Amino acid sequence: MQPSIQTYNTQLNLSDQEICNKLADLIDTELKEAESKIWHAHPVWFINGNPIVGYNKQKKGIRLMFWSGADFEEEALNILGGKFKDASIFYNQVSEIKPTALKRWLKKSRTIQWDYQNIVKRKGVLVKL
Repeated sequence: MQPSIQTYNTQLNLSDQEICNKLADLIDTELKEAESKIWHAHPVWFINGNPIVGYNKQKKGIRLMFWSGADFEEEALNILGGKFKDASIFYNQVSEIKPTALKRWLKKSRTIQWDYQNIVKRKGVLVKL
């Protein structure tokens, strides 16, 4: 796990740390080619500079967000963004994480991507990669 992500996780309460450590381990295992870092104050994984997946602490729990998840056609990713193509799921206990589903979503995240890296250049217009 990238040191800054470990630092982020250790600042959370024990239950949230457990969730975030599990998520980070699964993401690192499945997306070996991804670069991970703290971006906009929370952990995010990138493929070729494009944000793919990240998590953060919110009032409802730990939010796992896939930037292009709205196109994954996955019922469990039911918190859809409005303007963009993101989709999320919230966790409040580590037992809620289903590794098989998470691995499937991470595989989809490699092939189903919108170009967030160049969204500013395109003045807010997303283009599918």
